[in-house]
Amino acid sequence: MNGDMTNHGVSPRRLFSRREVLALGAGIGAAAALRIAPAFAAAAPLLTRPIPRSGERLPVVGIGTAIVFDIADDPARLAERRAVIQTMIEGGARLIDTAPSYGAAETVVGGLLAEMNVRDKVFLATKVRAAGRDGSIAEMQQSLRRLRTDKLDLMQLHNVGPSAGDTAAQIALLREWKDKGVFRYIGVTHFMESANERVSAAMQGEKLDFVQINYSMAERSVEQRLLGVAADTGTAVLVNLPFGRGKLFSAVRGRQLPEWAAEFEAASWGQFFLKYILAQEAVTCVIPGTDKPEYMLDNLNAGRGRLPDAAMRKKMVAFWESLG
Repeated sequence: MNGDMTNHGVSPRRLFSRREVLALGAGIGAAAALRIAPAFAAAAPLLTRPIPRSGERLPVVGIGTAIVFDIADDPARLAERRAVIQTMIEGGARLIDTAPSYGAAETVVGGLLAEMNVRDKVFLATKVRAAGRDGSIAEMQQSLRRLRTDKLDLMQLHNVGPSAGDTAAQIALLREWKDKGVFRYIGVTHFMESANERVSAAMQGEKLDFVQINYSMAERSVEQRLLGVAADTGTAVLVNLPFGRGKLFSAVRGRQLPEWAAEFEAASWGQFFLKYILAQEAVTCVIPGTDKPEYMLDNLNAGRGRLPDAAMRKKMVAFWESLG
């Protein structure tokens, strides 16, 4: 997997995975990249940012579980996903994001966390999208059972809908459960540019703790207004699809990482793409879907060392746009 797939559907055009890009010699070269021997920030601490509502600091890189954790009871794949989680924790990160609509992902995550006895080391987030109060309650109870926990760090309204009234009622239910101590934080999510205004309105009207949005070098619409609203309202931002469903890796297939990427300590294409996002102070954490421990380690290294400044980010965008 390319570390950026979701169950919302993918483009029919052939995209190249991170594995294929590395195998073709892009970035720092396949051998070095797969071992993830970072050229710059091996000893640097992982960057953390505060959750505005509480001040709690959260490492800036986490894991998304759509598709990559929707796996059968296969020992080899379970062991690989276990290694991903272990690598994340040992690397100083905490956040795992999942959802009941991600097939078996919640069950797999819950089983691995219980087996590893690491629930207390993880910031665990899931979602709810069932219609109506009773349906939402049933779905949230199911998520708690699947995740083998009685409390969640974050519950999110999945793909916030167009009805402000429905959104307010659903968020009110989440707030009830937060007040009872079942959730520590609540928020809303979406993955489409067309929903940016809905997400912005929810932040302004509901005093959310978190939003989760689609943001990558290939999809920069949130820069126009949404990130500013998040900063103004004190809302933490999670970023899904940071590799544009593989579009970014496909675009750089066979290309070497620009020498100037060393100025912000990017040692691979994955780090290049993630550092662009993390340079935005409003972004709290990126959550690429990750199915290999070596990719997890590479992602973590994007949260170490220098980040591009505004001038460098413009240069990165110009480079991206030059790829056609």
